[in-house]
Amino acid sequence: MTLADQIFPPQKSALLRRFDALLEPLDDPALGALARDSAAVTRRHFGKTIRLFAPLYLSNECINNCAYCGFSRDNAILRVTLDIASVLEEARHLAAEGFRNLLLVAGEHPKFVSNGYLAECVRALVKEIPSIALEVAPMETPDYAALVAAGAEGLIVYQETYNRAAYAEMHTAGPKKDFDWRLACPERAYAGGFRRIGVGALFGLVDWRAEALALAAHLEHLLRVCWRAQFTVSVPRLRPCAGEFAPQHPLADRSFIQLICALRLCFPQVGIVLSTREPAVLRDALLPLGITMMSAGSHTEPGGYTGQGRADLHLTVRGKAVAPAETTPATGATRQFEIADERSAAQIATLLQTRGFEAVWKDWDRAILAP
Repeated sequence: MTLADQIFPPQKSALLRRFDALLEPLDDPALGALARDSAAVTRRHFGKTIRLFAPLYLSNECINNCAYCGFSRDNAILRVTLDIASVLEEARHLAAEGFRNLLLVAGEHPKFVSNGYLAECVRALVKEIPSIALEVAPMETPDYAALVAAGAEGLIVYQETYNRAAYAEMHTAGPKKDFDWRLACPERAYAGGFRRIGVGALFGLVDWRAEALALAAHLEHLLRVCWRAQFTVSVPRLRPCAGEFAPQHPLADRSFIQLICALRLCFPQVGIVLSTREPAVLRDALLPLGITMMSAGSHTEPGGYTGQGRADLHLTVRGKAVAPAETTPATGATRQFEIADERSAAQIATLLQTRGFEAVWKDWDRAILAP
């Protein structure tokens, strides 16, 4: 039996049948009741706390062609990979804003972003940043174990879409074409020792209900076989980026709210992540309904916080590096996607306080494991 057969058996479990029912179209009173139930379950399991984090982009080099991603190999964009000193400058800027939980993000390019580079970044940062997670190319279990040994404690990997046909259409070149290799990534990360694992799907590529049900099936499977880890789930919606990809199946705000409530009711102890992809008004409205983790003041390009790496920018056209035109000002590396909520970390922390929530900047320290 393949991993996909284990995750997506012919018969739905009782939990997935309930989840499926919660995604059926609802009128306003029913959606309101669902939201109230979701808020109550969230308070019961998480209190009124919101864990804050910031993404720190290391590199936008990539050998994959992904139709929806600004870093896609064939896009003509300005690219850079930060050296360790630059990574530290970016991290110290974020630490000064209060962050003690960083997500290191990088495209997939063996020439620039090898496992050795990532481990070196983690070792440099762990002395100053207690909680470090990674959102990088899938690896073998021993490579994950090396990153855990260096000090990383979390791994995020989105399947992007669980629809095989759509996955093949969206990923036309590079190692990311392998659907099954990516699907098994969370379990390899668990075997490598990661204590926090995040999964998700990128909404806008296929019908949202079918995607959500597949994501829930994957999460149910992982909670069963990787039971020692803490899990989070994210449901990012496509945002504008280089390449100007247009979502074929947009997820409306109303359905987005319903999806988050359904996830909370069916997975009451799983963290739900909300990024700055979403507009401020919607993020504020979702706060009490199930969200437990938020990014703030985000940049989605290497060097975005302090301008690090600008001297090393280079332009790539269809995967080939070319000299940028002298008449084109190099303002910085190209973003992976445009963010929607541009409020600073301080503004988000103030908002949380005024809404009666506690902003959690730090909830982990390696000293906890000391004998």
